[in-house]
Amino acid sequence: MFLSLFDIFKPGVGPSSSHTMGPMVAAVRFLAMLRHGEREPGAGAPAHVTATLHGSLAWTGKGHATDRAVHLGLLGFDPATVKAEAAEEALARLAETRTLEPEGLPPLRYDPESDLIFDWGPPLEGHANGMVLRAFDGAGTLALEETFYSVGGGFVVTEAERRAPPAPATGETEVPFPFSTAAEMLGMGQRTGLTVAEMKRRNEEAAIPPAELDRRIDAVWAAMDDCIERGLRATGILPGGLKVRRRARAIHEQLLAEAGLNLAQPHVVNDWLSVYAMAVNEENAAGGRVVTSPTNGAAGVVPSVIRYYRDHCVGATPEGIRTFLLAAAAIGGLVKHNASISGAEVGCQGEVGSASAMAAAGLCAALGGSNAQVENAAEIALEHHLGMTCDPAAGLVQVPCIERNGLGAIKAVSAASLALRGDGSHFMPLDNCIEAMRQTGRDMSEKYKETSQGGLAVNLPEC
Repeated sequence: MFLSLFDIFKPGVGPSSSHTMGPMVAAVRFLAMLRHGEREPGAGAPAHVTATLHGSLAWTGKGHATDRAVHLGLLGFDPATVKAEAAEEALARLAETRTLEPEGLPPLRYDPESDLIFDWGPPLEGHANGMVLRAFDGAGTLALEETFYSVGGGFVVTEAERRAPPAPATGETEVPFPFSTAAEMLGMGQRTGLTVAEMKRRNEEAAIPPAELDRRIDAVWAAMDDCIERGLRATGILPGGLKVRRRARAIHEQLLAEAGLNLAQPHVVNDWLSVYAMAVNEENAAGGRVVTSPTNGAAGVVPSVIRYYRDHCVGATPEGIRTFLLAAAAIGGLVKHNASISGAEVGCQGEVGSASAMAAAGLCAALGGSNAQVENAAEIALEHHLGMTCDPAAGLVQVPCIERNGLGAIKAVSAASLALRGDGSHFMPLDNCIEAMRQTGRDMSEKYKETSQGGLAVNLPEC
């Protein structure tokens, strides 16, 4: 099993990788299918397009800007490259003309008010985040229908892809270390003497030359750090109606002032971790550019801990940041492969819990931890997020999501520190912890899995 670092950490737009980036990607894919001539027998050229959102995409779609994401995808915008000004201009034209003009296709009728349907009934069978895109010819005959599932982290699969039998793992022949479990990862490391980060690097180098790999990893961190900086500068009220005020800048200014006067309490490091994470997730909540880590809702945890490593840890180096990201990506791939990183599927344990495990492993690796200690750090962090619900107020990735990223970062640092104090031996293997998360998510009530129908989402102040 091989999932690239650049699949785990990829640029996109907020507020949600599963509810914003995924639907946008699905719409882009649907246009590509139309361009390739895929259509029902006897149907004419496509002339009209509709989209129906199901399950969590419907229940929290407005709060996650899923409607806007579908419109942008059908307009041809990709989450990795979309520019805010161009997107707003295109949306304004669409509202006026109710017509799509995708490259390589005839004009398509699409009314953003009536052709995007929120189906608040039961979710589709394949996943809580389901959507169906349809194209009709000029006579109203169905020309093409495709079901997509947004499975977390911006990943999208069609119904056919979901039902297809598992293909042989390409990693077994294409990368030198195709571990699909933590036990396999540890075993390969023991046999070869390589660290987790080194094995992950060798796998990436099977397709990317070493110098280019370093450049691309550095670009991932640069994008994360830029997001932190934007969040630390911004002020104002976040969109969506909850009137949540950005706090990262004010907290950051307080921390800088206290540092200058040498008045800070020893636990102030937790505030630094929180403010870095909050800066990212405030940017995400505002629809800004973030890096999935492994999702948008959990995008603040890994960058926060890397920034902590760089600015607060003794002996931090640029190479240490690369080691951090490589080890973190290895753990993220294991969680996604063996459980889920989707809040709509397993709750926030799959988002912030997975991110905290990744960050713990990354920090432990960057600080020189052994493979056993890295695996132990990931297990400690994930273990203490098990059962965490995804219950965003009003379907917005704001309450409790922004602060939750800060606490996930704090747990990650604590987990890495505890692991480094030991020799790597521990009672609960990471594989078993990941399986416990999968089972817990399976048994968790739907109202606690990104539907805003339970928990904090229904216990709001009356004002």
